[in-house]
Amino acid sequence: MKIFKTSLLALSLLTLSVSCSDKKFLDVQPTGALTDEDLNTPANIEKQVIAAYSQLGNDVYRAPYTSLWPYGNVRGGDAYKGGNGTADVDAFHFYETFTFNRVDVGNTDELWFLIYIGVSRCNDALRRLNAIDAAAMPTKSVRQGEVRFLRGHYYFLLKELFKRVPYLDESVPTDQYAQVSNVALTDDQLWTKIADDFRFAELNLPDNQPEIGRANKAAARAYLAKTLLYQAYVQNDNNAVTSIDAAKLQEVVRLTDLVIPKYSLHSDYATNFLTAGDNGVESVFAIQFSRNDGTPKGRTDRGNQLNYPMNPDYGCCGFHQPSQNLVNAFKTDAQGLPLFTTFNNSDLTTPADFQNQTVDPRLDHTVAIPSHPYKYAPTFVFETSWLRDQNTYGVYMSMKENVLPSDPSFQKTPPFMSSSKNWAIIRLADVLLWKAEALIELGRQSEALPLINQIRLRAQASTGRLKNATGGSTSNYKIGPYGSAGWTQDYARQALRFERRLEFAMEGHRFFDLVRWGIAGDYLNTYFNQEKTKRLYLKDARFTKGRDEYLPIPLNQINFSKGLYKQNSGW
Repeated sequence: MKIFKTSLLALSLLTLSVSCSDKKFLDVQPTGALTDEDLNTPANIEKQVIAAYSQLGNDVYRAPYTSLWPYGNVRGGDAYKGGNGTADVDAFHFYETFTFNRVDVGNTDELWFLIYIGVSRCNDALRRLNAIDAAAMPTKSVRQGEVRFLRGHYYFLLKELFKRVPYLDESVPTDQYAQVSNVALTDDQLWTKIADDFRFAELNLPDNQPEIGRANKAAARAYLAKTLLYQAYVQNDNNAVTSIDAAKLQEVVRLTDLVIPKYSLHSDYATNFLTAGDNGVESVFAIQFSRNDGTPKGRTDRGNQLNYPMNPDYGCCGFHQPSQNLVNAFKTDAQGLPLFTTFNNSDLTTPADFQNQTVDPRLDHTVAIPSHPYKYAPTFVFETSWLRDQNTYGVYMSMKENVLPSDPSFQKTPPFMSSSKNWAIIRLADVLLWKAEALIELGRQSEALPLINQIRLRAQASTGRLKNATGGSTSNYKIGPYGSAGWTQDYARQALRFERRLEFAMEGHRFFDLVRWGIAGDYLNTYFNQEKTKRLYLKDARFTKGRDEYLPIPLNQINFSKGLYKQNSGW
C-alpha cells in the first residue's frame, strides 16, 4: 500500500510435525513462530488492519474485483471481453453472453473466495480490536471504524455480485462458518448489515486521517449513501424491482449533502485517470497501489493487467474493448445533448465520422480510437495494429485504467502490464449523481438539474488534453447543459441514467446500475439484438430475467456447505 510503510504481518502460521526422542525439544519456543496470543499487541493489531486494507488490491486477472470490468462493463453492454477470441479466459465470455454461464465456472468461485479473504481479515482484526483495552491502544475506535468500513466494502461487492451470501462477522467462530446459510438473512436484512458497518464507521472515523488512503468520515458517509441507494430499490425473490423506499432516498440526500462540500471536481476530467490525480480533490476513497516498495513486484494493479494494447511498448493482452454501442452513445445533438433514442441508428467508425458528428469529449478520455492519440500523448497514436483480434471484437480499446509506458507508475509484470496508479472506489462525481438520482425518484427533479449540469459543464471544459500532433481537436466536441424546459421526472430520470453511463463508462458500474433500476433484462436483450449484427460472436447471447441479474452461487461453495447454501433464483 502506498501510504502504509510498515510491513504486513503474516496471518497464517506454519504447523510443524516432529518426531524426536528428546521431549525437551518440545519445550523450546521455535524462533520466528507466533502464537495466537502473540498477535494481540497494539503493534501487531495495527498490522492486521493493514492486512485488511491490502486485500483491496489483491485480485488477479482471472477474477478481478478492483475495477469489476468483466462483471460491470462486459455484462453491462459497455465492453466486449476482448483478448484472443472467445476461448481466451472463457469465463469472461460466459459472463458476457449470459447463455453459456454455469454454476461450476472456476473463476466465479475464485472471485467469491478472494473477496471473502477480505471479510476474514476484517473479522480477525475486529476480534482482536474488540478485546484490547483502549488505554493500551489509543487508536482502537478509529481502527474499528476503518475495519468495519472495509468489511462493508467487501460485503457490498459480494452483495451486488451474488445477492444472497452468508453474513459472517467477528462473532462467528471460523469453525462455524459452514453452518451459516446464505439465506439466513433476507435481501433487505443483508443490506442493513452492510449499512450498519458504514454507520459504525461514520461515528468512529475522524474527518481527516494522518495517513492518506485510510478511510475517513466522509468516505463512510458516501459509502453508506451508496448502500442505502441500492437498498432503496426493493427487489423480490425473482430480482424484479417492486418498489422504491422514499425514506432511504431521503437519507441518501442527507448523507450526500454532508460529503459534497468536502470535495471538488477536478477542472479536467482527465485528471481522474492520471497518476497526477491520485488522492486528489475528487477522490473520496481509492485503492492505493505502489511500486518500488521493497516487495518483489510491487503492489500494482493486477486486476486490470490484461487490458493494455498489443503494441511493442506494452505487449499484452488486448482485453476489455469498448462496444460499438458505447462509442455511439457519446454522440450529441445540435445543443450538445445526448441522442437518447437515436444514438445507435448509425455507427461511428471512420476517422471522418468523429469529425462530422459532434461527440461528448468524454469519448476520447475513455476510448482508444484508431488514428487518435493514446492517453493524451499527441505523437503516440493508437493504430489497428495494436489490436489483438479486431475481427471478433472490433477496433476500440479501453484507456481509463491504463497509463503510458513512460509513466512513472507503469510496470511490466511479464507477460502482463500493470501500474501503481490508484483506482477510485468512490469519486465526487459519483456522490453528485447519487444525490441527483435520489432527488429525481423523490419527485424533486428540479433540484437534480444543477447537479447533472455540474458534471456536464466539467466535461465541456475537459478538452485541453484532447489534441492531435498539429494542435487540433481529436474529435468534433460539443456538449451542453440541460435546460429547465421540459425537465419532467421521466426526462430527468432518462438524463440521469444516460449521464451515469457516459461519466463512468468502463469504470465497472454499468451492469449494477441496470440491475438496481430493474431494467437489465429489457436493456441488454435490446442491446444484443442490435450488437450481434456487428459482432457475430454475440449471436447466441441472451439475458434471462429472474436469473442473470446475479452470478450463481459457486457450486464449490454449495458443496462446501453440504447443501446449506441455496442457489440464486433461476440457476
